[in-house]
Amino acid sequence: MRIAIVNDSMMAVESLRRVITSAPEYEIAWIANDGAEAIWRCSADVPDLILMDLIMPVIDGVEATRKIMAETPCAILVVTSTVAGNAPKVFRAMGYGALDAVNTPVLGMAGDAAGKDELLRKVATIAKLIRQRKGDTSGFVFRSAASRAIASHKNLVAIGSSSGGPMALAILLQALPADFAAPIVIIQHVDEKFTAELALWLDRQCALEVRLAEKGDSLEPGRVLIAGSNNHLIVNSNGRLDYIPDPVDIAYRPSVDVFYASVAENWPGNVVAVLLTGMGRDGAEGLLMLHNKGMLTVAQDEASCAVYGMPKAAAQLGAAEKILPLDDIAPALIEYFATKKNRQER
Repeated sequence: MRIAIVNDSMMAVESLRRVITSAPEYEIAWIANDGAEAIWRCSADVPDLILMDLIMPVIDGVEATRKIMAETPCAILVVTSTVAGNAPKVFRAMGYGALDAVNTPVLGMAGDAAGKDELLRKVATIAKLIRQRKGDTSGFVFRSAASRAIASHKNLVAIGSSSGGPMALAILLQALPADFAAPIVIIQHVDEKFTAELALWLDRQCALEVRLAEKGDSLEPGRVLIAGSNNHLIVNSNGRLDYIPDPVDIAYRPSVDVFYASVAENWPGNVVAVLLTGMGRDGAEGLLMLHNKGMLTVAQDEASCAVYGMPKAAAQLGAAEKILPLDDIAPALIEYFATKKNRQER
């Protein structure tokens, strides 16, 4: 895999170069000292993956990510000195299509790089996604209890998103009222180290309460819960949230497909499943399961996606009842549940 480095620090560039070349399956495509140079180099030679710094002169990593994903899209991993310290910029870059984020490995006195293993782990995961390898979700089975608990309400919105997701989620949630009629559960592909910052960031963007999902959480209208672990979030047979480690052979953790499968098996009422922008196919098969059970399924359209991968896979399977621009999804949710309520009151 050919990997490009975009960073204005000579020390950081050397650290990244040593880490990447330590793995024989990777090679350096090119090195750029700022975002403007990265855009120019990418226009002439698109690598398999870009390691993108955030804080740079001329054009920063957020704007460079936006332009590259619009003009010469490729996989981008944000690599910066402190992910936690740059959380708003990280989520903006991910909103434009960056896949993940990691702290820059730091060279030690002996020439070793602290943080090397985490960077290589994320690069290896992205390599699997680029090759479109995925776990087999066809065998997901969640057995219901003989007498399943019925929630006091019967509505649920299940959202899956990946690259481009943070910004798409912010836009969607901003358009929903504080008294929205259904709980919302989000599976966003992001390392568990950054989920707390993502929940806090989204909470500040909208009228709804947004927080991390915890084991045993009940699902209440007006609350948005985000998967907060590298394990898979599910709805269990009692209608509450839980985390499970299996299946283990899936590139994305947590998996949208695993969550959708659990909803199809265990949620007793109305479901709207929404699949937003993202690379790969996660969520497409789970969306089809829900569609086949008569639930409303929605995929974001190509024009409004930062990365048209997951929604495209769903569309190709015939899993999406509606394919909508991002700005139309929140109004569709509001209308759907209002219609359900009016029918129940008649």
